[in-house]
Amino acid sequence: MCGIVGYIGDGQAVPVLLDSLRMLEYRGYDSAGVTVFNEKLETFKIAGRIKDLEGVLPENVSGKVGIGHTRWATHGKPETRNAHPHNSSDISVVHNGIIENYLELKERLIEQGYEFKSDTDTEVIAHLLHFNMSFDSEMCLLDGLAKTIKELNGSYAIAALCNNEPGLIAFARKDSPLVIGIGNGSNYAASDVTAFLKYTKEVIFINDNEIGLLRPDSIEIYDREGNSVSRDTETIEWDLEAAEKAGYEHFMLKEIHEQPTSIQNTFAGKLSELEGTVTLDEIYLKPEEAKRLRRATIIACGTSWNAGLFGKYLFEKLAGLHTDVETASEFRYSNPVLCGEELTIAITQSGETADTLAAVRSSSSYGCRSIAITNVVGSTITRESDSVLYTRAGPEIGVAATKTFTAQLMALYMLAINLGRTRGVISANEAKDLIVGIKKLPGQIQKVLSRKNAINECAVQFADKRDYFFIGRYLNFPVALEGALKLKEISYIHAEGYAAGELKHGPLALITDETPVVAIATKGHTYEKILSNIKEVKARNATVIAVADDDDTEIEKYVDEVIRVPPAHELLSPVLSSVALQLLSYYTALAKDCSIDKPRNLAKSVTVE
Repeated sequence: MCGIVGYIGDGQAVPVLLDSLRMLEYRGYDSAGVTVFNEKLETFKIAGRIKDLEGVLPENVSGKVGIGHTRWATHGKPETRNAHPHNSSDISVVHNGIIENYLELKERLIEQGYEFKSDTDTEVIAHLLHFNMSFDSEMCLLDGLAKTIKELNGSYAIAALCNNEPGLIAFARKDSPLVIGIGNGSNYAASDVTAFLKYTKEVIFINDNEIGLLRPDSIEIYDREGNSVSRDTETIEWDLEAAEKAGYEHFMLKEIHEQPTSIQNTFAGKLSELEGTVTLDEIYLKPEEAKRLRRATIIACGTSWNAGLFGKYLFEKLAGLHTDVETASEFRYSNPVLCGEELTIAITQSGETADTLAAVRSSSSYGCRSIAITNVVGSTITRESDSVLYTRAGPEIGVAATKTFTAQLMALYMLAINLGRTRGVISANEAKDLIVGIKKLPGQIQKVLSRKNAINECAVQFADKRDYFFIGRYLNFPVALEGALKLKEISYIHAEGYAAGELKHGPLALITDETPVVAIATKGHTYEKILSNIKEVKARNATVIAVADDDDTEIEKYVDEVIRVPPAHELLSPVLSSVALQLLSYYTALAKDCSIDKPRNLAKSVTVE
């Protein structure tokens, strides 16, 4: 979603702001703008891309303090007048989030004589801040912002500037991410660390209901009651190079190719095939508590939900734990039946997904233990959950999740095996077989990647089709859902994933000779069943693309194209199939000349409802 940046220091602000905004482009946006202090506040903004913003910036624009924004339209069309920053006399504001009571506030401010120039909820913040400021006070901007946020209902990360106090940036945060970067004679603010990673790796994560000030050489943080907050800095482990393309045509392709490493990093130091154990010291769940668990609820959205459905099969098979999978946006408005002997597992790549955060807070109110699976150290979910299991995938810039999805699967494997051994559901030998197989996955994924040319040829054949179906059984059903999601996200082809056994219950009516069907047909206890489903769609003249094991000599008799993956344990082969389908989607989108890293209408991190 929207991205905010701020800079204050001894250098020129505009180049830093533009660099930072470019690093946030992956979040999705339709307009951009900056405000800098150059004797007075000057604002430049436009509907369009960062390069369009550069086109409206005067050559001589200067200033050592500024704020910037990439906007994703929520209130108001993607027009220049709705782009951030928004101003009110001597005030300039950027904002990520949604102000739910903005109409009520807007009416009140109009009565006070304020003139609105946009359709956004954010402009309310600028005028309300101006209204609340006492310009003759020593801390007028901070005090005014403190009063303002008490009147706001909704979510926000705010950065603000004032003509009267040009040597500082004020900030506030509630339910939208905000992180501070600590430089040498300069400080930064942004929606995530990627924005300023070029300049510093030392960060402070701002918590909900905190407010503060940035100066070139100091940072002040206060809680809701105005008490000073002391916060340790954290060091980000990955560098800017990890967030750049490294010679690949697209971030998505780079990130697909990084999966052998991201999976290896996620399980490193946690697996023992000799003892058949998975050590998860970061999970604060005592053995007796694990044994008493009656149920698990997995809460997630989008790709993370598909990973969660995969986790359901794992937890029930390996840990003997009944598991429900809930869409976070629905869970928070339902009436969940929960109790203290249930485990909540929240899966969110960014750690900032608004619906998932709200769902975790709801489950915690029932006394449920919570575990977060996330890729971002210090993200909000890590402070809302009892335990955190990190996926060590590094930055993922492409909007379509690839390496974070398979890293989430890896985290779920480890958690399921750990719980299964603790609860006495699986033996040491059963765990050993899985652990040996997991350690082989990076090399097997590399083999799948080496076949990208063959997958490309397959993709090009069907790139002009309007519809695709993906079918799978058991653990391959979530893979079918994820394969369909990837294809529709980046190629704009209508694609649906189905449990193959459901074909007769409606989907067969849509099968024609113009409908490619991707069948995940790796060996396992449902292999014969998926062959029957393949025959069903072939009887309706569909073209079938099968994902099958290298040693399967029968599959070519029943299908038109085969994408080969190395043979693996039945519970592990879905990881290899997922990588193959990521490549299929990528090359289909490439053949259609689509915007692969920044698909239309989509954002990387959904930080508002």
